[in-house]
Amino acid sequence: MSRRNGINYVFNGQHTIEIIVAISGSRETPVWCMIYDDLDYQREADIFANQQKYVKSLTPYEIFMANIQAGRDQQLIIKDLVKSYSLFISSSKTPGGICAISTLEYIHQKFGFHVLDRTLRLCVVTWEGDINSLAGSILRGISKLIVAYEDELKEAIFKEKLGRCSIKELSRMASERKAGSIGYAEAMLTMYNKRQRNPLQLLKLYKTKGDEQEELIENEEGKNQ
Repeated sequence: MSRRNGINYVFNGQHTIEIIVAISGSRETPVWCMIYDDLDYQREADIFANQQKYVKSLTPYEIFMANIQAGRDQQLIIKDLVKSYSLFISSSKTPGGICAISTLEYIHQKFGFHVLDRTLRLCVVTWEGDINSLAGSILRGISKLIVAYEDELKEAIFKEKLGRCSIKELSRMASERKAGSIGYAEAMLTMYNKRQRNPLQLLKLYKTKGDEQEELIENEEGKNQ
């Protein structure tokens, strides 16, 4: 922060301030900071540029846990829901852990609690907690099927058909179709429809096409998988 003519100007830390405001619910929350006196604008820019070399962005896990500590409803609901399936929120890929935190928040925010609940249930009963089945692209793919087909999507059939397919094979099929979660959704739908007298129509799947937020999540989580 820079103090010029009795006024404090934030030239580095705006995002941190907004996170604290979001978590605390108030712009009156005290924040420790360093204050420079009598800098000119050029010197402020120089300090900012040099500080960015050493700045480490907060991870989705760190932000999620901060929201838990702050008692935020969405994160508490997600944490409890994940726990109900004998899973936990994780900062990295580990047995029983879900590190696709942005995906969980995205599904909950965009489609609601029941879609996220059904997404986790289908994933767990089908692949029995396989560490690779808890990836964001697969969870988003399942949620697309749920939103597109609702009650037409039979959980018993999904478990029977997809349970025969390993995650490795599913990933191969998805990559041959389209990038990201839509490729997984198409691959899962193809497996689901095999030998079905009344297959689900592919066209309905595109009712749930992605948005910019989902694309950002896919790109970011894809780096960590």
